[in-house]
Amino acid sequence: MADARLIALTRAGFEPECAQELEHALAVRGGAGYAQTQRDSGFVELHVQQPPNARLHVRDLIFARQLLPLIGTFDALDPKDRVGPILAAVKASGVMVSDVWVETADSPAGEQLRAFARSFESAMAAALKRERRMDASRSLQRLHLFARSGTHIDVAIAKHADAAPWKGGIPRLRFPSEAPSRSTLKLEEAFLVLLGEDERDRWLQPGMTAVDLGACPGGWTYQFVRRSIRTTAVDNGPMAESLMATGLVDHVRADGFRYQPGKPVEWMVCDMVEQPIKVAERMATWLREGWCRRTIFNLKLPMKKRWPEVQRCFARMHESVPFALDLRAKQLYHDREEVTVFATRG
Repeated sequence: MADARLIALTRAGFEPECAQELEHALAVRGGAGYAQTQRDSGFVELHVQQPPNARLHVRDLIFARQLLPLIGTFDALDPKDRVGPILAAVKASGVMVSDVWVETADSPAGEQLRAFARSFESAMAAALKRERRMDASRSLQRLHLFARSGTHIDVAIAKHADAAPWKGGIPRLRFPSEAPSRSTLKLEEAFLVLLGEDERDRWLQPGMTAVDLGACPGGWTYQFVRRSIRTTAVDNGPMAESLMATGLVDHVRADGFRYQPGKPVEWMVCDMVEQPIKVAERMATWLREGWCRRTIFNLKLPMKKRWPEVQRCFARMHESVPFALDLRAKQLYHDREEVTVFATRG
């Protein structure tokens, strides 16, 4: 039997970390296989030689933004008829699809394919409708086409619940002009990617309280203020006057790594530049002491051994608290050499 194959989309330059994580995730689930990578391609191909006991899910992976189970690959499509062979593969699968996404890598090569992807997606959707293979009211499965080039396309069919809800796993966010820095997009994306819709509704309510460590000038604080959440901004630097004028921000000039709140808060967030293990230890202290109910923070990763460093930080956090932790992490689109982590009592 041929190997099952999956395509994982990742940030260009993070292919080795994505491959390490995929192989590890496969192994801990009782499976076996190997990952193929090409530096700066923005994707990893996982060959599954022994199926795992539990399915790999993109929500559980840090460096994969999208994870697609392939049903076929066309590496030499005729530019005069790209639709025909793919349409035949969909019909042979016997699956009705809700819609079609043509996705490309988050890389320079992928960027050059954006216009093609939009055009081909329209052509593919028209053909699927014509053949009555696409009906949003009757299907919860989507056709995903990963374009490596205009003639090399991987074909996947995935349930909506099993794939990222954005093309390429990237929520396209618009920078709010009133925000004091572009770092605000990191926390906005973290809320979307790391929390479920129900969790956002319950945990980001007006009147709640938050602490932003290393807040200056207020990019992360802004995300709380826009939700009418009272925030203590901890930083020796200045905060944006527009945030202070809201009456929702208390500015405390102090070292974010030494600050302790006078009473517990719902949220603590941190985007400070420090060694990852020190950040992880401090976040664990906040949770262990009950200073916050939940936290979102960034781990600024080293240039090498980034996947092992994340594992070390998570292990230290689990060791540092006397209860189970719910840890979720993702290398976000708006991150750079870092991963963003959500943590709360499990």
